[in-house]
Amino acid sequence: MSQPQAQSQSRSSKASQAATAADPAAPTSNRLQTWIQTWGLRLEARPRRPRRWLQLGLLLVAVLLALLLVSVPLEFYTQCIFAIGCFVAALILRKQSGRFPVLVLITLSLIVSMRYMYWRITSTLAFEDWLDIIFGYGLLAAEIYSLIVLTLGYLQTAWPLRRKPQMLTMPPSEWPTVDVFIPSYNESLDIVSLTIFAAQAIDWPQEKLRVHVLDDGRREDFREFCNNIGVNYLVRSDNKHAKAGNLNEALKVTDGEFVAIFDADHVPTRSFLQICMGWFYKDPKLAMLQTPHFFFSPDPFEKNLNTFRSVPNEGELFYGLVQDGNDLWNAAFFCGSCAVMRRTALMEIGGIAVETLTEDAHTALKMNRAGYNTAYLAIPQAAGLATENLARHIRQRVRWARGMAQIFRVDNPLRGKGLKLGQRFCYLNAMLHFFYGLPRLIFLTAPLTYLFFGAHIFHASALMITAYVLPHVLHASLTNSRIQGRFRHSFWNEVYETVLAWYILGPVLLALVNPKLGGFNVTDKGGIILDKHFDWKLARPYIVLLLLNLLGMVFGVWQLVMGDPNAMTTILINMAWTLYNVIISSAAMAVASETRQVRSEPRVAAELPVRIKLADGNEVSGTTLDFSQKGIGLRLPKGVTIARGQHINVTLFRNQQEKEFPAVVVFSRGEMVGAQFHELTLRQNSELVRLTFSRADIWANNWGKSRRDTPLKALREVSLIGVNGIKELIRATLIQLRLWRDTRRPPAAAAVKQDPVVEAAPAAPLAAATAAGAPVAAAAGAVPADVVVQAFDKSMEKQ
Repeated sequence: MSQPQAQSQSRSSKASQAATAADPAAPTSNRLQTWIQTWGLRLEARPRRPRRWLQLGLLLVAVLLALLLVSVPLEFYTQCIFAIGCFVAALILRKQSGRFPVLVLITLSLIVSMRYMYWRITSTLAFEDWLDIIFGYGLLAAEIYSLIVLTLGYLQTAWPLRRKPQMLTMPPSEWPTVDVFIPSYNESLDIVSLTIFAAQAIDWPQEKLRVHVLDDGRREDFREFCNNIGVNYLVRSDNKHAKAGNLNEALKVTDGEFVAIFDADHVPTRSFLQICMGWFYKDPKLAMLQTPHFFFSPDPFEKNLNTFRSVPNEGELFYGLVQDGNDLWNAAFFCGSCAVMRRTALMEIGGIAVETLTEDAHTALKMNRAGYNTAYLAIPQAAGLATENLARHIRQRVRWARGMAQIFRVDNPLRGKGLKLGQRFCYLNAMLHFFYGLPRLIFLTAPLTYLFFGAHIFHASALMITAYVLPHVLHASLTNSRIQGRFRHSFWNEVYETVLAWYILGPVLLALVNPKLGGFNVTDKGGIILDKHFDWKLARPYIVLLLLNLLGMVFGVWQLVMGDPNAMTTILINMAWTLYNVIISSAAMAVASETRQVRSEPRVAAELPVRIKLADGNEVSGTTLDFSQKGIGLRLPKGVTIARGQHINVTLFRNQQEKEFPAVVVFSRGEMVGAQFHELTLRQNSELVRLTFSRADIWANNWGKSRRDTPLKALREVSLIGVNGIKELIRATLIQLRLWRDTRRPPAAAAVKQDPVVEAAPAAPLAAATAAGAPVAAAAGAVPADVVVQAFDKSMEKQ
């Protein structure tokens, strides 16, 4: 291993620690695992040359056995017995704790999948016409891509390192100087000020902590704010290279030994530097340490599907598992925020990378090429705002996809010096991941080629296809469920990819052709969504996919009734695949139904002790329900109520600290009270952040707490979301039809006498707003279609 932690350990102790640390919940009584660990230690104790020959011999035997299992031809019933035996073993292993069962599950999955691919290439490609050739080889290419990504994914996540914090041992007077960079471009001061206050509150000697706001928007209110609270305000003459250029300009005028970077909406905890800095002294070659991006607001999937904190979001797999797996191979990525870097290493590679849109991952790649180590610490030490709506979310993901494709072209990890094999594979998988657009669209339409056109993309019997395909799919699903259970639920990956596939396809292909195409776009954060609405513009690809698959189901039923009786099994297989695609595409469409967001600042749920001083001078104790920068929710003792409009003082506690904040009650319902902070000074705002957002325990308590994955339950959950997606589509269609009818209806007799210009005026803003994708309810005001919608909702409830 090349990671810093392993470098400081002896070989025998390293093997012992890895076996134990891989899964803290592993029981010591697991005889098989103990036996393997014992033999592993004995092998490590042997002289180097005999040990190496023995390892190579065992590897050769394993490879030959795997090749035999993959390539040996079997008849249908023999293949079924083999598949059933492997699957039963997988079901048993899935219930076992420890890392060894995971490795066996991966081995079984790869053997079954490789066997499928071998059979697929050698036995199913006897295409007879151009239609079969085009669709058949297109599907094969998508399958090969998926198998490569599956294999690399197993390599990344099979054995996460799970690095622990290394605390600083020297006195604070010897701690290094740290420059904290907060780059900003168009974020509001309300958002950025929260991050600035939290950066000032980091527990570090004040003379060694330097907070810098890097304002590429060159805004006077930012300058004034920074001057008032005593942080450095830095600007430059242009915006060349966007965020990367902004950071590089700041590096030229600062000189701290280390640099900590936070996006404008990422709020660091007070413990951030003390948790992170110890590893830089443990490993002198460590250039960068990344911590998770944790979000205290729901992303569009969580908000629109109502899955916040119940289903892991799109990013949790990366920060909860993939980065930990990368860390084993010394390939942890820099993610642009919530990270610390050693200045000398950063300057040696020329600063933050500017050649691509994903300057963060490219910077880490350059560090690894230069011989430096990178590390990941899976402890949330900052929290930020997720993208509020689907349009912003898609723009952000498109930028990431285009940037990773650019790196693939200009600094391909498979070529060039400085990287070890494991590092190359980790970076390669990160880049290949964003090429899923075309394969995903192929999988969503592949069965339609048979149902619509009769194309035979598999030249094999339906039973043989089932005997090979099902084990491949089921093993991959079961193994990933076991590995990813806390951070990604089954079938959700297909939903995420379906939502983005159409939109990232073009930019990724363009970046492959010409890496210089496309500019940097900043992801907007903050704002409100006044009305629930269906985003017709973004939903078009999902609607097309859904309608095509529904039409495919109709064609399938027609063929079952009127078609060739000998093709019934083939038709049923394609219909089952099409039904699955209906579920996934309808769930993707449900994300396009934007829910209301009336708060410009999301509340953070937390139960903290408080003391409340009432207007009459009496004091009561209570707990918080949630908090934001401008307000707080309170739970009062039984029997205590506070009327709306009353002025109160709320005291918050942290260890030996306590601070009082004036507030006005704006909501009161029994023991539940909502208050808005009233005329806080800059000092009070700073103290409020210290006692709320800067608390690491709040984020740690919510990290990785989603329920473990159960594939059948996840399929049911996604299916119900798909049903709701279809309901939302019908609901939005009824509204649009009613609006269209109202705009086409002749004016009343009294209205005809009005001036034509005045008469036509109301329709113009409505049409413009609708064409622009604005919320229909907001554009039209009190829409009569509400009656239609309510009637439809009631009919759905009855059904």
